[in-house]
Amino acid sequence: MILKPFILTLILLATAAGAGRPNVLFIAIDDLRPELGCYGAPQVKTPHIDQLAASGMRFERAYCQVPICMGSRASLMTGMLPTSKRFVGNCRMDVDVPGAMTMPEAFRKAGYTTLSNGKIYHALDDAADRSWSEPPWITRNNMRSFDPETTRRLSKTKQRGRIYEFPDVADDAYPDGEIAQKTIKDLQRLKQAGKPFFLACGFFKPHMPFYAPKRYWDLYSRDSIQLATNRQRPSNAPEQLKGSSEFRSYHLADLDPNSDEFHRIMRHGYLACTSYADKLTGDVLAELQRLGLADNTIVVLWGDHGWHLGEHNFWGKHNTMHLATRVPLIVRVPGKKPGVSRSLVETSDIFPSLCALAGIAPPPTVQGRNFSALLDDPDKPFHEAAYSRFLNADAVITDRFSYTRYAGGKSEMLYDLSKDPQENHNVAGDPKYVGAIATMKKLLKKRQAEAMN
Repeated sequence: MILKPFILTLILLATAAGAGRPNVLFIAIDDLRPELGCYGAPQVKTPHIDQLAASGMRFERAYCQVPICMGSRASLMTGMLPTSKRFVGNCRMDVDVPGAMTMPEAFRKAGYTTLSNGKIYHALDDAADRSWSEPPWITRNNMRSFDPETTRRLSKTKQRGRIYEFPDVADDAYPDGEIAQKTIKDLQRLKQAGKPFFLACGFFKPHMPFYAPKRYWDLYSRDSIQLATNRQRPSNAPEQLKGSSEFRSYHLADLDPNSDEFHRIMRHGYLACTSYADKLTGDVLAELQRLGLADNTIVVLWGDHGWHLGEHNFWGKHNTMHLATRVPLIVRVPGKKPGVSRSLVETSDIFPSLCALAGIAPPPTVQGRNFSALLDDPDKPFHEAAYSRFLNADAVITDRFSYTRYAGGKSEMLYDLSKDPQENHNVAGDPKYVGAIATMKKLLKKRQAEAMN
């Protein structure tokens, strides 16, 4: 068949445009708070993520929209803000916002090959047919133990098995190791295909249970692990403030959750799993470099929400305190200088920002903002206040304050992060903060109105 000259020209132009577009390597790490070397936590051994941060833009004040896996991911992947009727509880994008285009869907419509390995959406089949070029891939149950007999015995009294283990096994003996290897193989075939790609790689760890190969536990001396210094409940905190009870669904090795021993082993497990996820991240990034793809690939690494590590005797997320909403976010863009930004950004901003960097128009349903200008000017003001919500609590965070208002308006929290970065004292009832409360209420009302648009 002989093509007409103008049709051939259009095909060549489209091919050239696709070849010139940057790839995207999208790395999600479940339950990862900014407890990393590059975020000022020297006891944590994360050399590979630290190296990525040194070559990209590290966002110091990034916040999730919903401090729970499913809601956070639904918000991020649609670029939409949560409301009291959207992204609450065990939500699904196909149910909550069925008409909203997802981020990989936007890239797929723009000619990208889009692949998903591991945990990206909370439900594997949610919005899958329209988002991914191939069915999303996931491996065995993240909670699978290497001692099934003990797990069965313990599970007679608990919903799940034991909360930690450290067998002397290879990296790929656990699901995250398999996810890394699958992502590496996909990079190899995507290199051969020569088309722009959006490759998502989602690691489970450091999500509970704290299962990781022994060598990652051996990186840390349990006796020298620093424990939270503020294990007491915040003063004047309303009764609505609660910690997550998720950890109690595991067998706790007959340890008292209030004991130092329990706090040490929980922190030890979290750090070991973080170092495990760091090593696997390094394996994927090394292959990207080896294949010669790094110079044309945007790398995004993010955590879906924060996590309490014994502060206020809380373990996990599930509230609107600073530790539950602040997340790590690192973006490396070819040709952009590395740096650190303290501007307030949100995970819903990732969608429009990646679209801008790839020359793709974001869909009109996106409510997040494009932060790509911060890659050139990291000190540029961005959000006046970051917005998060969980169940019946709505929160805004500014440079100085963290404010939460519970449904009905009868209970609220205000923490002065400049004086009380650990959020030990709720000053919402302090007359000295009347002006601050009024300002934060206005900011909250403004962000809630944005979410409802």
